[in-house]
Amino acid sequence: MRHPIVAGNWKMHKNLSETHVLLDELIELLPTGKEVEVIVAPTFTNLASAVNHLEGTNIQVAAQNMHQAEGGAFTGEISAQMLLSVGVETVIIGHSERRHYFKETDAILADKVNTALRHNMRVIYCIGEELKDRESKQYLNVIFNQLRDGLFHLSKAQWANLVIAYEPVWAIGTGETATPEQAQEIHAFIRQEIERQYDKTVADSTSILYGGSVKPSNAKEIFSKPDVDGGLIGGAALVAADFAAIVQAF
Repeated sequence: MRHPIVAGNWKMHKNLSETHVLLDELIELLPTGKEVEVIVAPTFTNLASAVNHLEGTNIQVAAQNMHQAEGGAFTGEISAQMLLSVGVETVIIGHSERRHYFKETDAILADKVNTALRHNMRVIYCIGEELKDRESKQYLNVIFNQLRDGLFHLSKAQWANLVIAYEPVWAIGTGETATPEQAQEIHAFIRQEIERQYDKTVADSTSILYGGSVKPSNAKEIFSKPDVDGGLIGGAALVAADFAAIVQAF
């Protein structure tokens, strides 16, 4: 069965020394049990150091992105094998900022997912609608198309290494937050579509995270919804006390 996950996406923040400070604060504040899986995603330059720093703790390290190719003339890019070589086994793919700023299409993201799963990595796959999609009542179609084009080519077995992160683009870094009811609606829809494409077992075992201005004041109510299995946290993940409070909301 699925389990609760709280992942912190640090984006392009924190140099090496700042990374160590934040990790030390998290080690001090976070519970030591395994009831909630905790993941942090520092920038590429600090991944290896973060893995070493967190050895012996219950905090896992993820990458924020990776290239779909095994290697080659792709200046500035990072491969799955490079991530694995420094102990990183989880990768975030399809974040709205990658889709928007770097023009990553569902076809590109599907290739990235294929590569990650071929290397037995775990994927946190991000989907979500823009404000115009919600205002035009097309948001469910957008979510379905992202699922279909990015993930529905996979086998049932491959879903064991998949986590979905639903992030309404209009609620990322804006201070706006989907209501718990809005989050539940989309999470239930995602699970329904996974069941329709595969079966109930796959749907019920897939963790679906909510991302979009989650903070200590709203985390408990959002996480209480039956189809919300945790969060992919942005800004609040950069403040140890806030991130720890979100984890403890479970």
